[in-house]
Amino acid sequence: MLNSTDVFVIGGGPAGLAAAIAARQQGFRVVVADGAQMPIDKPCGEGLMPDGLAALERLGVSVEAVNSHPFHGIRFLAAGLAIDAAFPNGASGVGVRRTVLHRLIAERAASLGIDFLWHTPVTGISADGVHLGSRKVSARWIIGADGGSSRVRRWAELGAFRKRDCRYAFRQHYRVAPWTDRMELHWGRHGEIYVTPVSKDQVCVALISRDPKLRLAEALQRFPELRARLDGADVSSAEKGALTATCKLKRVSRGNVALIGDASGTVDAITGEGLCLAFSQAMVLADCLRAGDLARYEHEHRRLAFRPLLMARLMLLLDGRPRLQRRTLQAFQKRPEVFKRLLELHVGVLSPLHLALDGLTLGWGLLTA
Repeated sequence: MLNSTDVFVIGGGPAGLAAAIAARQQGFRVVVADGAQMPIDKPCGEGLMPDGLAALERLGVSVEAVNSHPFHGIRFLAAGLAIDAAFPNGASGVGVRRTVLHRLIAERAASLGIDFLWHTPVTGISADGVHLGSRKVSARWIIGADGGSSRVRRWAELGAFRKRDCRYAFRQHYRVAPWTDRMELHWGRHGEIYVTPVSKDQVCVALISRDPKLRLAEALQRFPELRARLDGADVSSAEKGALTATCKLKRVSRGNVALIGDASGTVDAITGEGLCLAFSQAMVLADCLRAGDLARYEHEHRRLAFRPLLMARLMLLLDGRPRLQRRTLQAFQKRPEVFKRLLELHVGVLSPLHLALDGLTLGWGLLTA
């Protein structure tokens, strides 16, 4: 029976598994515990942007073509208008089912000799270990990767989230061949719909809105072009929902406890950057554990979150504002290089310092559109 370890990860989703892999790559003994049984599903857009895919590959996880579908850029659509751009430097993202992705990361973790305690709820933590009911496992480091309602965060007295822009997301899959090599974002008055290709004959359709009662079937009636694309396609999964919000913590570590993924803060799902952020946090955290310096993790965590939070603020300016959506797309059509640079910023190729000039250009475009 396992009685001690170097690193104990609480939460076996993608963030927790990424933290476990990164710590194992640094030579630590690692245990992962989760009250659920794999694979763990979660409603999301199921698209990995190029920067997220690169971070995943640094963890040694490859998403094979048979398990996914590539996309090579982003397209915005609103009020009969459209603008798109390819990812910089010929990069591509991939759409992959969440359960498939979880299995791939778990297989990588198992190959490294990480110990799993599935279907094993954690009941508490102490200064020197983790409690599993009446049993205790001693641990030098404890990582909380147990999601937005993190108990580890509460046990470590790291405070509650300050939530803002809370919205509701619903996801479903349709059996239809992807019609484009772009991930599409359809803007509307009452919310946005993402479409991500996840296989050669299936797309993921995700709705994000401020209305907890709005579901995909009703929302699609307000997006006639997308509805026509899906007309006659078989629904291949049950509709699943979740809350999405931008949330920040003052601190993400205390003593020998560190938080990662949604437990440590979230960005609105509109950015598609949640997983990329978690994978990047995992590698930084593991390096800080090796150095015994969680103070540096605090600094690096804020640095990593800056760009996704900035993109979330920019994109949420369009939420529920059809006139602004239309004028913005008209401005992008007049100056497509601005949309291209925003996409470069989104995937981390362009520095946020370039945004000021582009912001002035876009602002003038909005005034003259």
